[in-house]
Amino acid sequence: MSLLLVSLLVIAAAEPEKLELKILRDDREAIVYAPSKPPQAVEELVPLVFCFHGRGANMYDAANTYRMHRQWPQAVVVYMDGLRTPGKYDKEGELTGWQRTAGDQMDRDLLFFDAVLERIKQTHPIDPQRIYVAGHSSGGDFTYLLWAARYDVLAAVAPSATTGDGLVALNPLPCFHIAGENDSLANFKDQLRAMRLVRRINRCDPETTPWAEGVEFYDSEIAPFASLIHSRAHKFAKESPALIVKFFKSNIKPPQP
Repeated sequence: MSLLLVSLLVIAAAEPEKLELKILRDDREAIVYAPSKPPQAVEELVPLVFCFHGRGANMYDAANTYRMHRQWPQAVVVYMDGLRTPGKYDKEGELTGWQRTAGDQMDRDLLFFDAVLERIKQTHPIDPQRIYVAGHSSGGDFTYLLWAARYDVLAAVAPSATTGDGLVALNPLPCFHIAGENDSLANFKDQLRAMRLVRRINRCDPETTPWAEGVEFYDSEIAPFASLIHSRAHKFAKESPALIVKFFKSNIKPPQP
């Protein structure tokens, strides 16, 4: 555990709060938006949402792209900062990103997630049944990895622009996948394959159910699946945040025995 978190400091700011952590040998940062109004009662719990940026971006880009703290002001929203990380089209790791598989980069990003989650739970009244993750591109890859590696703490996920490598090891979990038909970086056909596999893992109904304009929604007795397919390339769809919030709000993790 000493390698996991050497030091953790919360720097007070009006909005947002900034977290600075030491994970392994790296200095890591995240920004946290908390509800502007405190819960009505001490015992009232609030949802927690993590949003992960794409390759070459940072936590501020993620905040400006997702705007999740504006879409869901009642939630605590965390935007974490990635490090330079090798990728499929960035072999030397010149750009920021996230680990794609368990064990990669000494699991530095999984350890970062664990440390931030623990800190947020200490400082905010988080509902353990409403912890969510969303990510675009490299952040979408990491979202699927968190599903596989931290399934026990998540209520739902929303990956974007990712082919979802390693899906075979997943347990059923509500998932909202966003994909661009003209995406040449995360091949659209591979994304369709990933979506079909998730529907099988989640044991979804074969036919769609009306849910929201532009969204294909597959209901399930254990974990629904929804997809937003847009005509753009490797871009985050601007209509996504509101739909992700709608999906997250409708999926709460069952109480653990």
